[in-house]
Amino acid sequence: MKLTALLTNAAMVLGLATGVAAQDKTKVGFIYVGPVGDGGYTYQHDQGRLAVEEHFGDKVETVYQESVPEGADAERAITQMALNGADLIFTTSFGFMDPTVSTAKKFPNVKFEHATGFKRADNLATYSARFYEGRTVMGTIAGMMTKTNKIGYIGAYPIPEVVRGINAAYIAAKKVNPDVEFNIIWAYTWFDPAKEADAAKALLEQGADVLMQHTDSTAPSAAAEKAGNVITFGQASDMAEYKPTPRVSSIIDDWSPYYIERVQQVIDGTWKSTDTWGGIDSGMVAIGEITGLPEEVKKAAEAIRDQIASGELNSFTGPLNRQDGTPWLAEGETADDETLLGMNFYVEGIKAEMPN
Repeated sequence: MKLTALLTNAAMVLGLATGVAAQDKTKVGFIYVGPVGDGGYTYQHDQGRLAVEEHFGDKVETVYQESVPEGADAERAITQMALNGADLIFTTSFGFMDPTVSTAKKFPNVKFEHATGFKRADNLATYSARFYEGRTVMGTIAGMMTKTNKIGYIGAYPIPEVVRGINAAYIAAKKVNPDVEFNIIWAYTWFDPAKEADAAKALLEQGADVLMQHTDSTAPSAAAEKAGNVITFGQASDMAEYKPTPRVSSIIDDWSPYYIERVQQVIDGTWKSTDTWGGIDSGMVAIGEITGLPEEVKKAAEAIRDQIASGELNSFTGPLNRQDGTPWLAEGETADDETLLGMNFYVEGIKAEMPN
């Protein structure tokens, strides 16, 4: 056989081997509602993606698309990712739910996972974290630290996830400070530093000396730092650039173990559609370092954290009434997950109106 023929055959064999290797590599996609540099929610999901890359090395390829609007644009982005060969796609915002359901129907051989939603299928799983448990810890700090008794809260959208957090924070703050009041401003965005900063300034003008947020940028902490004598909390990530104050602790979403576990299941062929809701006990919700606070406040917050982790404390334990005064939970009764997942009411004591 001529040398050229030998080289040609060798190249063909190499090409086939390379093709098999490429097919064996598991492709994992991530759809983000914000930019990976938001310093909060999307940043933390992307840390999970990077953990997948580090854990699996060349066995896995990851891809992502950031700043995807919720709605029709999301379905186009998810569809394109599936067409490009993704084996597993994580869609990481509540507003991606219906686009994910629609795309999953079109690609039955692709596995999908939707964060913070509730609609599932054979090839579509759901997952979320019990962020409200972290807000119970933060609410305890807020109630003990406020001097004006006014706590400002910036919400993204009035969906159950955000409403749960407001209620959990208020219940905890009220428990340690009966005089506390919550002022709530809805930003109607997950990530918009300008809007978040405007909301923070408005709350400060209303007398708030503690700011809480369920939006994704560090803009509220920046506004608090500029104002002085105001404390804030990291949202979704540690937001450590504002340590030791105004950021005095944080709710950290740790997605890495979950992402690694689910990718491994795809590789092993054992992946199934599940519904995961992890909290402080599982490590999916972590409480950031507590800084710049009196020792008694730090100890009280750590005690609440540990009681939640051990199951001794449930964030929603009666007696509790709804905002209109009607009974909700009797003495010692705890809320069931079904009610929490559909929560569309404030608890008694919150004076703000619930948006439609």
